[in-house]
Amino acid sequence: MITDRRRLERFLPFLAWLPLLRDRSTLRADLMAGLTGAVVVLPQGVAFATLAGMPPQYGLYSAMVPCVIAALFGSSRLMVTGPANAISLTVLGLIAPLATPGSAVYVQLVITMTFMVGLWQLAVGLAGLGRAVDRVPHSVIVGFTAGAAVLIVNSQVRNLFGFDWPRGMSVWHTLKRTVQDVSLIDWPTAVVAFGTVAACLLARPWNNRVPYMLVGVLAGGAIAALLAAISSDYAVKVVEQLPGAIPPLSAPTLDFDTLEMLLVPSLVMTLLALAEAVSIARAIAVRSGDRLEGNREVVGQGMANLVGSFFSSYPASGSFNRSGVNVAAGARTPLSAVAAAGFLLVLLAFVAPLSHYLPMAAVAGILLMVAVGLIDVREIRHIARHDRRDAIVMAATFLLVVTIPLEWAILGGLAVHLVLSKLMPSGR
Repeated sequence: MITDRRRLERFLPFLAWLPLLRDRSTLRADLMAGLTGAVVVLPQGVAFATLAGMPPQYGLYSAMVPCVIAALFGSSRLMVTGPANAISLTVLGLIAPLATPGSAVYVQLVITMTFMVGLWQLAVGLAGLGRAVDRVPHSVIVGFTAGAAVLIVNSQVRNLFGFDWPRGMSVWHTLKRTVQDVSLIDWPTAVVAFGTVAACLLARPWNNRVPYMLVGVLAGGAIAALLAAISSDYAVKVVEQLPGAIPPLSAPTLDFDTLEMLLVPSLVMTLLALAEAVSIARAIAVRSGDRLEGNREVVGQGMANLVGSFFSSYPASGSFNRSGVNVAAGARTPLSAVAAAGFLLVLLAFVAPLSHYLPMAAVAGILLMVAVGLIDVREIRHIARHDRRDAIVMAATFLLVVTIPLEWAILGGLAVHLVLSKLMPSGR
């Protein structure tokens, strides 16, 4: 009987933690953590979707269904799945060369890639290869995330300063244009953007009580409203009004040409998404004393993306920000993540009509905070001081990320690691 139950729990992991909800304190803690998580993801979801080149509502859709599926079928009890910073940026880097960001064609390609990523992740998990993801070198991940931070800032310079620039300019081109166009800065836009950043910095010490990003968004909206009240000349660009709260149904495009076009991007996205999710899940498991089953978590991530692709989601993974908030808020079981998705649905029903008061400059300010948070200065210093080989790999990956397409940058970083592992086996 016990053996049969354990076998069933392997296929339906939520059966293992559902009995814990009989404890009212556990149920209460998970519901409160879920409410906190829903409030946090409101500004983040819009910001991450903007970063991914998707319409704002898709970041919120991606925080719903994938979050629930991963919570029910994954192994980690406290990690929250949904839109993530590096993943969002990589979506833009992979799909922008194929279609105009924000267009219907672009959205359809992203949804198809989400479906393919889910299939690849399921294949990896069911084949028992989840542990292979752990072998992605830490130096490559650190270099990639630092480079991603630069690319996030690069993508938002036009929104931070109100420049009328096209999307997709390189880092070097952005630097050159910024110097040339400094006299064209729209000061009301800059005031809103950096007012948002200032509010985030002031509120961050109290983040456990009130999400600092939410404070930043509210402050940015208030500054924009004040400027518009002073003079219509000071009005700034705002986010398009969000549609209804329920994610609309969607379907991937499965013709041969589209699948062939997205083959390499989907493989790269699979590698990055799994590396991020597994690393977050492992870190949380060590901290909480839980046991993490790598293959089960990979299967849960695959199911989250596969099902999410039919509910207007772009690729989801473990979220550093939401998982940290979830743990800090006192979550005890995956019900907290399920509750977060449910509360988000309810909140959106009230907040969606007010979304046109959200300035794009405030979103850019939030993304600037996200970018700064991606740069792990302590880890970069540690690698640079203690392991010359890993320092070279980290630096090479960083430079590749800011100079060439993301899919080749990640593969290039892995190639540098493999070559140096042969030439410098000691790592020094």
